[in-house]
Amino acid sequence: MNRQNPNSSQSLRPFLVLWTGQAVSLLGSQLVQFALIWWLTQETGSATVLALASLVGLLPQVILGPFVGVLVDRWNRRLTMLFADILVAVATLTLAYLFSTGAVQLWHIYSLLLVRALGGAFHWPAMMASTTLMVPDDKLTRIQGLNQTLNGAMNIAAAPLGALLLAILPLQGILAIDMVTAIFAVVPLIFIHIPQPERKSEISGLEELKGSYWDDLREGLRYVLTRRALIILMGLAMLVNAVLSPVFSLIPLLVKEHFAGTAWHFGAIEAAAGIGMLTGGVVLSLWGGFKRRVSTTLVGLVCLGLSIFLLGMMPANMFILAVAMAVLAGFMIPMIDGPLLAILQAIVAPEVQGRVFTLLASLSKAMAPLSLIIAGPVADLIGIRSWFIVGGFVTLILGMAGFFIPQLLHIEEQGDLGVGDHVKEELPLQEITA
Repeated sequence: MNRQNPNSSQSLRPFLVLWTGQAVSLLGSQLVQFALIWWLTQETGSATVLALASLVGLLPQVILGPFVGVLVDRWNRRLTMLFADILVAVATLTLAYLFSTGAVQLWHIYSLLLVRALGGAFHWPAMMASTTLMVPDDKLTRIQGLNQTLNGAMNIAAAPLGALLLAILPLQGILAIDMVTAIFAVVPLIFIHIPQPERKSEISGLEELKGSYWDDLREGLRYVLTRRALIILMGLAMLVNAVLSPVFSLIPLLVKEHFAGTAWHFGAIEAAAGIGMLTGGVVLSLWGGFKRRVSTTLVGLVCLGLSIFLLGMMPANMFILAVAMAVLAGFMIPMIDGPLLAILQAIVAPEVQGRVFTLLASLSKAMAPLSLIIAGPVADLIGIRSWFIVGGFVTLILGMAGFFIPQLLHIEEQGDLGVGDHVKEELPLQEITA
């Protein structure tokens, strides 16, 4: 069964206007992220502090994800994104005031990161689910490539720009820039119409589900748990996030302690990853990936693991090669995320996408908080590089293992699964591939 996107014959202009506003806002967010992380690195020099900062950013999605998804499917998605953006802007304004008065403390930084993560926990699934109804199915992979290109461009621009701004502005000035760019995200949400999906009950088959919040939550859980390929995909993502979350949180300290770098060196690593992401996003947008989209994701995982492993092995006097590994790692991120998100958008019924996306994201990252809690003290004891070597090697092995899991390789062949559809992958494999 192939779902016909209700907007397949409509213009992409409303989506592109919305996307452009979000892109401008993302630049401000990236500047704040860069500035705050380097401030924590300079002020504390602690792997534990950086790991806790990453942990705070993960907790809302891990703990609240399944519950947020139900609300996203029940609420107006445009208003959900609007209020999430406003919440983050107010929190940023508060922190800017604390910096300007000299009253800022470490827990204030953690609080802002928590609020930003909370806003993102609502905004991301609402935007993902809205994209499905604003973009034709055959353009979803290319739109995801465009998203990855944007992420790469932001990394290229934000890292050196953030280092420059840190040299000429107080941190509250950078926070003020973020508040200005947030306007570009908020204004389009006031005027653009975002379609809402029809909701169907797996139990009754009625057009409008009138059950309770908990009925919706159970339905979302049942949707995922009765689809074996989604469970396998979730398990793979859990393992990858467990080993790579500490790696990404410890990059500033790798630059500072191992390579004896400054904010400019950190900016160079971030910009290099951004160049890779930009290039990978452009390539994915033009190419579209392998015919079997999951193969693109698995190849990307193998190459990402290799690049992280080599980054950890890099001698301190070979920073330029570390930058090259950052380019390779960045290039692979669109190859992993773009096809994967396009698969989910294509095969998951629109009326449950908010629940499914947040549930999958929450569970896939559930092991990351534990690894972050362990990573900080361990890295302080035995060295930063150990996490890069182990994390890269494990990621490489997991990517290779994915090619030997038939249910994962054939995830796209089950077609578009509506809420009440039978699951093809529960049939013998020969019936799926026939």
